[in-house]
Amino acid sequence: MNYPDDFPAIAPALPVLTVSELNRMARRALESQLPLLWVEGEVSNFMRAASGHWYFSLKDATAQVRCVMFRGRNQFADFTPANGDHVEIRALPSLYEARGEFQLGAEAIRRAGTGRLYEAFLMLKAKLEAEGLFDPAKKRALPRFPRVLGIVTSPQAAALHDILTALSRRMPGLPAILYPTPVQGAGAGAQIAVAIRTAGARAECDVLLVCRGGGSLEDLWAFNDEPVARAIAASPMPVVSGVGHETDFTLADFAADLRAPTPTAAAELASPLRQELLLQLGQLARRLQHPFTRRQQTEMQRLDYLARRLVHPAEQLRRRHSDLYRLAQRLRHACGTRLTTEHLRLARLSQRLVTPIHVIRREQQRLDALDIRGRRAVEGGFGQRQLNLARLASSLAHLNPEGVLARGYSIVRREDGRVVQDAAALDAGDAVGIRFHRGQARARIESTRKD
Repeated sequence: MNYPDDFPAIAPALPVLTVSELNRMARRALESQLPLLWVEGEVSNFMRAASGHWYFSLKDATAQVRCVMFRGRNQFADFTPANGDHVEIRALPSLYEARGEFQLGAEAIRRAGTGRLYEAFLMLKAKLEAEGLFDPAKKRALPRFPRVLGIVTSPQAAALHDILTALSRRMPGLPAILYPTPVQGAGAGAQIAVAIRTAGARAECDVLLVCRGGGSLEDLWAFNDEPVARAIAASPMPVVSGVGHETDFTLADFAADLRAPTPTAAAELASPLRQELLLQLGQLARRLQHPFTRRQQTEMQRLDYLARRLVHPAEQLRRRHSDLYRLAQRLRHACGTRLTTEHLRLARLSQRLVTPIHVIRREQQRLDALDIRGRRAVEGGFGQRQLNLARLASSLAHLNPEGVLARGYSIVRREDGRVVQDAAALDAGDAVGIRFHRGQARARIESTRKD
């Protein structure tokens, strides 16, 4: 065999790899050398598999790369990309071993530019928060019954229609003043701030609604302008912010006295409900009418009672004369009856009267009988208690542990004071305390055995 002139005389032995081993080595090298990073590009060839995974390509003017975003990751995305969308993905470069294709494993996705806008939002929010612009202690309560509502929004916005519809449903007679301003596009933030300051300077309303319908972060960006936040914080009347949907947050929401999830909700928070007020008014009227009705009925009954008691003076004099006559008759009868009764009582007492000697003898006999009964009771009770005491002393002597110890027994305790009842509970080397009839001792167990 003829070799080229530059072929080494002894070629080093190189390992022979299979394609799978080669692709696996390449994947590991990629994943170890290239970190998790953000990649920007245009979506193409987007496909959602039956498994829920997303497969698409990301391209720019000169190159493209295949991407995959598994279902466990894409379920947290706030939108589904479409072909032609300009997006940014946070991905880990890798290699699909089965085909040897370079790909990006996406973990998060956002619209292009959203990240930079969000970073600017966070920086401005931190600055204004450090100045105390969002301090909860500065938030003002909304008046319960506003006389006039102010609305800062675009005349062409759907938010205005939603607000007016909510007001006509809740409180049709509540006036509303519109302070028109663009809510999107270049310079919209400055004009919104001017409209808020204008409403404060005119002082025509009690509550100011700053509202706009939903949209992307770019659409709502005018409400993240610093002048808008400062104008809301400096407003002399309370401000309700209703910008976007429930998940949208802007600096206007943080600066406002109250945040509403939607423009309709802002109108509902700022206006009372007419039906509830009418219901409360009816309840108060009934509560107010009830005491008066009851007082009226009481006075009517009292008037009827007094009318029944009202009689002619001559009739009253006749009744009094009749009453006096009856009382005189009762007095005479009572005096005669009382005299007879006392005579009878005196006769009975005379019959019951006895001499003092008879009383003394009768009492002496009673005392002698009581003395005999007392002596017998004391003697019988004392003997019975002596027998009970002797019986209890005998029972107590059998239960006294000192008596058991005096017969040669002893009590073995562990170091923690527990009594040992079974030798199997002890191990060789355990320290124990032994109590005798007289004195105590400490010992250490050498061995144990069963009975």
